[in-house]
Amino acid sequence: MTEAFIVQREIQIAAPAATVFAFLTDPQKIVSWMGLEAATETHPGGLYFLKGLGSDRSRAARGAFREVVPVHRLAYSFGWEGSEEVPPGSSLIEIDLMEQDNGTLLRMTHSGLPNAAQCESHDKGWAHYMGRLSLAAAGRDPGPDHGPANRH
Repeated sequence: MTEAFIVQREIQIAAPAATVFAFLTDPQKIVSWMGLEAATETHPGGLYFLKGLGSDRSRAARGAFREVVPVHRLAYSFGWEGSEEVPPGSSLIEIDLMEQDNGTLLRMTHSGLPNAAQCESHDKGWAHYMGRLSLAAAGRDPGPDHGPANRH
């Protein structure tokens, strides 16, 4: 059975997989490219928390890690506090990192989204934040985050 509402993205990052993994799991590194505040407990069942995304600085996302394979794979539940459509823990983000000669290929799948509008919104968000992650992990400053809506 194929799932209708899914977001998939791939990006090549000019950094080793261990560096990219740190930018996905270390709260201080996370806030260099996404959000204002982060908390992670990187073990199965551990907390994933991120606050201050995009233009709505009070918005917070929450979930729990399901899989943590250092430098290769992360899977965690995800959702927005106060959201009826995508509440905390209602969707799943899976990230695989593949070491390559010129850096790391990051492959991300966000599944469990309820409808096409949420897919479009999250796809736009991921496009924005993957670009910022790529810069930060490669040692460059992505600059202040104004969110995906203000990008164009």
